Formats: sequence, structure tokens, C-alpha cells
Amino acid sequence: MSTRLPTGIYGITAEKFSEGRSNVSVVEQMLRGGVRIVQYREKHKDKTIRDMYAECCKIREITRAAGALFIVNDFIDIALLTDADGVHVGQDDLPVAAVRKLLGDKIIGVSTHNPAQAHKAVADGADYIGVGPIYETHTKENVCGPVGLSYLDYVVDNIALPFTAIGGIKAHNIGEVARRGARSICLVTEIVGADDISGKIENLLTSMHAAKE
Repeated sequence: MSTRLPTGIYGITAEKFSEGRSNVSVVEQMLRGGVRIVQYREKHKDKTIRDMYAECCKIREITRAAGALFIVNDFIDIALLTDADGVHVGQDDLPVAAVRKLLGDKIIGVSTHNPAQAHKAVADGADYIGVGPIYETHTKENVCGPVGLSYLDYVVDNIALPFTAIGGIKAHNIGEVARRGARSICLVTEIVGADDISGKIENLLTSMHAAKE
């Protein structure tokens, strides 16, 4: 794996599923649990851009102190203003080449749902890809149907870029995803909605390690 994508749990914020806790509080607990990459993902309709900027300033501060990477979903301006380590974009967002002009050598991740998109991400110069949704998920609106483990298998065998597996992954199926070759795995509601976030992450990491042995 590239050092630009840490192995383990890839953390993503989702305040609407966080049981009343703030994104900053959730990220603090993620970091205590051993997460070494955090993506800030909030939609503009749910918060003002000023609120998002303020949250990202604080999250940048605490991720830097913990030695963790900080990625901003979609909002390139916020990523630049807060000196985030990079951005993550979807298939309908700005193309990688355009984002690269703004970000220089910062990290660019791209969500992919099929082999063609994965190969395009490689050709476009992305630093890593998201692979999913592996299973059915209701975390994001207007998301495509589950791509299944077959797409994960394809990426493991054919794509040289680092990747994180995402979508519908829970404690009961994380072992299967890890056994298929995923070294970075994202769980959203399973983590942000947990009573004990850091403890949940520690248990998930244990399951990942056990599956690889």
C-alpha cells in the first residue's frame, strides 16, 4: 500500500447519524481508537459554509496533533483554506485534472463503482480510490446500488492504486472484506453511531487483523 493511504479504518463524519454528537467530538474519539485518516463529509444544505469551515479548522488541528491525515469531501476551497491533506470527489464532481491544478501534490481520492471508473481514476492521476458501495447502504442519498464483492476482487487483482472499501460494511462483514484484500476499510454509521466509538474501532481493527492471518 502507498503511504498516502493508511491501513486500517478510514473514518468519515456523518453528523446526522452521530447521536447528537458533534463532528469534532466524533473525530476526537475516532483518533483515540486508532483511525489515521479522517474525511469530513457534510452536505452544504445541512450546514452553512462558515460552519463547515469552522469545523474543518478544528478537525485539521486535532488530526495534525494525532499524526492523522485529513481529507475534505467535495469542498476544495475548505480543503485549501484549512491546509487539509487532500480532497475526495465523486463521479459527478470536478474531474481529477482540474482538482490537481488547485491542489498540487495534495491527495486526491475518487469514488468508483465499476472497473471503467477505476481505470479512469488511474489514468487521471488520482492518489487512491473508494471502492463501493460493497453492500447496500442508506448513509448517502442517491447512491448507486451495491457493487458487491466482485468489484472489490477486480480492484485487488487489477488496480495498482491504493483503495478504501466502503458501503454497508459492518462489524459482521468487515472480516470478509478484509479477507478479500482490503487494507483500508470505511464504516460510517457503524462507527459514528456507536456508544463507544474508540472501543468500536479497536474491535473492528482486531477483526481486520484476524481476517488477514
